[in-house]
Amino acid sequence: MNWCILIPLLVGLICALLGYLLGKLLSGGSDNRDSASLNKWRDKNAQLEADLAACKSKLSASMATKDASSTGSSTVKTASSFAGGAAASAVVVSESAPKEVSLPFDAAAAKLAFGKKIKQDDLKVVEGIGPKISELFMNDGITTWKMLGEASVSRLKGILDAQGERYKVHNPATWPMQSKMAYEGKWAELKKWQDEHDYGKN
Repeated sequence: MNWCILIPLLVGLICALLGYLLGKLLSGGSDNRDSASLNKWRDKNAQLEADLAACKSKLSASMATKDASSTGSSTVKTASSFAGGAAASAVVVSESAPKEVSLPFDAAAAKLAFGKKIKQDDLKVVEGIGPKISELFMNDGITTWKMLGEASVSRLKGILDAQGERYKVHNPATWPMQSKMAYEGKWAELKKWQDEHDYGKN
């Protein structure tokens, strides 16, 4: 028997066996540790999800209250919830469409040019528009000088034509131009134009 060959084989076999057993033992312990760590992270994740749900609920309630109390403003609301050392926060920015900036109405300048008090957005300042036509335009959504100034002549003509023969005789060709002058506060220019054109009738 050759002991020189047998002894290294036995030592190698024993080492392999011990390595396998040791690996198995360590692997089993690692699995246990990994399982415990995984459960710990699952618990933290569940807690964070609960915190997030609570934040969303608070934000929804806050936004509903905000929308009911005022509109057309920008609001930043932050809701934070802390539980078990974990924190969740959310920021919501709600912006409505920007409001149109209107040109200031100078009642004194209007009165100086026309010799009478002029009310803001009174469509009757446009020559050719009386109380009835003003009411027709208002009912059709044309409620300001700016809106009348931006309206097409064909739209104005359509509103008049829809009311029958009585209104078809009116010619709204200059009304948007006159209304634009009123909106822009060009009172002297508007009065001069109306005087030169038979008060806008031709």
